[in-house]
Amino acid sequence: EGAFHEKVTNTILDDIVAATDPRFIRITAKWYVRGGIYTNVIAEHRQKGWKPQPAVDLPSMPMERGLLG
Repeated sequence: EGAFHEKVTNTILDDIVAATDPRFIRITAKWYVRGGIYTNVIAEHRQKGWKPQPAVDLPSMPMERGLLG
């Protein structure tokens, strides 16, 4: 049976949601097929009324050299 990448990704998401009942979940499915063509499908689920915490804006750290120079 053939299936589109989006449909399979959403089925995986639905199965995870049914098993774990998360407030929020986002999955990324990376599909690699023959011919060098690939597809990334992102799917997410949010419980009704759930709102994420506000983002924390962290200051940038200066680039430093590693241990070996």
